[in-house]
Amino acid sequence: MFRKVFVFLLVLIIALSALMVMSSDESTVLLSSRINGVSLVNPHFVIDSTQMNAVRRVNGDWVAVIPFGFSRENEPEVHFNHERQWWGERLEGAEELIRLAHACGLKVMLKPHVWQRGSWIGEFDLDSEEKWKIWEAHYREYAMAYARLAEKMQVELFCIATEYKVAVVKRPAYWSQLIQDIKREYHGQLTYAANWDNYENVPFWDQMDYIGVDAYFPLVHEKDPDVATIKRAWAPLVRKLRSFGALYHKPILFAEYGYQSANGAVGNHWEVSQSADQVNMELQARAYQALYEVLWKEPWFAGGFFWKWHFDERHGGPQDLSFTPQGKPAEAVIARWYGTGN
Repeated sequence: MFRKVFVFLLVLIIALSALMVMSSDESTVLLSSRINGVSLVNPHFVIDSTQMNAVRRVNGDWVAVIPFGFSRENEPEVHFNHERQWWGERLEGAEELIRLAHACGLKVMLKPHVWQRGSWIGEFDLDSEEKWKIWEAHYREYAMAYARLAEKMQVELFCIATEYKVAVVKRPAYWSQLIQDIKREYHGQLTYAANWDNYENVPFWDQMDYIGVDAYFPLVHEKDPDVATIKRAWAPLVRKLRSFGALYHKPILFAEYGYQSANGAVGNHWEVSQSADQVNMELQARAYQALYEVLWKEPWFAGGFFWKWHFDERHGGPQDLSFTPQGKPAEAVIARWYGTGN
């Protein structure tokens, strides 16, 4: 009898240990289903529900509404909600886009994103404490305006900022306080969109619900690689992302992901030629296929928002090199995976 009890307890201990190991290696996705997301280009014109519902063409069930702000290099001011901005980038337009999305049964991530004229916002830096204080006040006003809108419109997910590579490292106390302030105004879930090369340096993931990554990882430095080659390049990145999510017990969300329809699109995306003779529709489709095959069924992976979707249907098509999959073979790949998961 004692031997049976001992064996039972031993088996139970082994099982619990295995469960603990498994739990420490995998994050739990917080929502009931994966995010099949679409990054919207907030339009310069007023749209209607028919245009919003067009994202159903790819079986999207989430949209990212992105009201841009603007800064200049080495200047602390953040400009937003200006009368000269496009309708969809102002507060009134963002509110209407959210209303239309919800009316169409879509969930929303509201994602403030500052565009720095002449260079990437990740390189934004200032040369004095005085300037940083001015910037902090400006960015806080911008973020809080949209946090309040997110609360008013019952937005499901709020992204506090996008790709501030230098600022998140240099001003950690500011970000921690800003997040606390946002949480007093907005009671939904939070993420931050870190660039692919510095998500490990963000100091406030413990205050977020999702680890957000703008996933433009350089994968293969070849002109036209096949799916198998792209998948092999993903393998070490997937292991790294899995381990990082487990470290914080948070799911990984691709706040942005996508590829141009051009030769070399899975390498350094900032070096891709914009010449018309470099169009490669099939590579864009293969790149999406490879990403979905390696990531979309991982239990720690929350999904993501592909970049990007235009309400002006003149964008996209068989001669277009840009990121949008509209009117291209990649659109069918996305629709299949978003619709059935394979």
